[in-house]
Amino acid sequence: MFRDGRFTNILKSDIRKDLIAGLTVGVVAIPLGMAFAIASGVKPEYGLYTTVIAGLIVGLLGGSRFQVAGPTGAFIPILLAIVLQYGYEDLLIAGFLAGIMLILMSLFKIGNLIKFIPRSVTIGFTAGIAIIIFSGQIENFLGLENIEKKEYFHENMLQIVQQIGTINLYSILIGIIGLFIVWYVPRRFPRVPSLLVALIIPTIIAIVFFPGKVATIGTEFGGIPQSFPTIQIPHVTFEKILYLLQPAFVIAMLGGIESLLSAVVSDGMTGTRHNSNKELFGQGVANMVTPLFGGIPATGAIARTATNIRAGAVSPYSAIFQSIFVILTIALFAPFASHVPLASMAPILMFVAFNMSEYKTFGLILKMRSGDSLVLVTTFLLTVFVNLTIAVPIGLLLAMISFIKRMSEALKVKSIEPEFDETGDLKPGEKQKLCPEIASLTIHGPLFFGVADQFEEILSTSMNKRPKVLILKMRHVSLIDVTGEANLAALILDYKNKGGTVLISEIGEEARDVLNMSGLSEVIGDEHFFKYTTDAINYALTCIDTSACAICGNDKNPACRIYQHIDLPESIS
Repeated sequence: MFRDGRFTNILKSDIRKDLIAGLTVGVVAIPLGMAFAIASGVKPEYGLYTTVIAGLIVGLLGGSRFQVAGPTGAFIPILLAIVLQYGYEDLLIAGFLAGIMLILMSLFKIGNLIKFIPRSVTIGFTAGIAIIIFSGQIENFLGLENIEKKEYFHENMLQIVQQIGTINLYSILIGIIGLFIVWYVPRRFPRVPSLLVALIIPTIIAIVFFPGKVATIGTEFGGIPQSFPTIQIPHVTFEKILYLLQPAFVIAMLGGIESLLSAVVSDGMTGTRHNSNKELFGQGVANMVTPLFGGIPATGAIARTATNIRAGAVSPYSAIFQSIFVILTIALFAPFASHVPLASMAPILMFVAFNMSEYKTFGLILKMRSGDSLVLVTTFLLTVFVNLTIAVPIGLLLAMISFIKRMSEALKVKSIEPEFDETGDLKPGEKQKLCPEIASLTIHGPLFFGVADQFEEILSTSMNKRPKVLILKMRHVSLIDVTGEANLAALILDYKNKGGTVLISEIGEEARDVLNMSGLSEVIGDEHFFKYTTDAINYALTCIDTSACAICGNDKNPACRIYQHIDLPESIS
């Protein structure tokens, strides 16, 4: 049926398992879809449309067997900010552009690079998003009136303080009941869909005991249509594309990151391996199609994917069945959704925010008091008080600076100094002068732009007197970039111009390839590369006049003859 390995070897019993898993995830996805849409500043049905379309397309075209896509909590602050600044219509265009970007990322194999985003950055912005989601539900939990959504966290908090006198005790009661359900039901009845129960029971209580006393989906947004929307092509101009590139890029990046994180979680739970770039392609197509039906941007949902796996899913058919279940639910039960109190949505989103905050990991990174801690706190604060557009780039920049600093500190240059006594035997603990005509140095660490000045400084302090022959042992050089190669070339050319000789020993294949491509190998000369340092030392002894040496000319201390027979162990290298 599909030219996809994820759909091969599916048995009838597997289809039954996928059907059960799909129904289970659908029950979870319905309240989340509506809640995420409302929190993002759009109508609840748009969250349901996104759940249907994204779940279906990513199930068909994605790179993971168990991924379930849809609206997620991570998008809430971004989408709300876009709606407030640009409007709902432009949100659809930004989502469409983000889909195109995700497809381009998949074609250029960017999926493999997204995995390298530091955990301190992802935890920082995830915790920041959790704070925004949680705080954004305080107004619904308390039933506050005349609250106008603002773009920035402090503005929204100020609105809550100013309107604190409009508290609705009925809303608080509904919120407390919902909180109790989402906390208690999973512990006492783990197979019961607690999020759906947290919608149904408070709704029944509100209708029976105090009708008309709390704000509902119907009073705030009108009823949810029972029919699925037709395709609507948004009006796109070149000017609008340029105008929306930045928010579209943020949506694409966050969507790509969260999708691949969800796929990695899925792999860990099932022992499978996803295809990163194929997953980005599926997410890209989904985000291009959902705006045509009024849907909001979607990504892989970690909670729903985990629920899918725990429910016994075997193949992507489970995500397809989830979409079918949700669309049937819209057709049959949409009118009842208008009675759902907004105060019953608040505990669900607060619960989601708490779970996504990763507070334990946040605390552990904070305790390290390292560069990662600084990156974490900076990303977190910028996410909360500014936005992700600023937080993620600055977080990545700080992480890069921290990485360069750590890498530069890893560079070490050690002098190889064999120890011996007057009889010509090595003597531990007592070092004699080496031949002043030969310097042997071991380089540990990468030679890259971050250590350029340090490399030059270390070499100059390691050799007070310029020897005739310089031996560089490069066995432990893991990386040479363009700047590192340029600094090494400058050193070698300086030695050659002043009549000296540079010998390279034990260099790795990758580092040697860099020198070959740059032409530095020809400058050094192939005869000056040695597999073993002892061979380099033996060659070095042929390059100097031992009869004129003050040390070698002394029969009581024949350093060069001893040096010639030293088999340097790893302990001094």
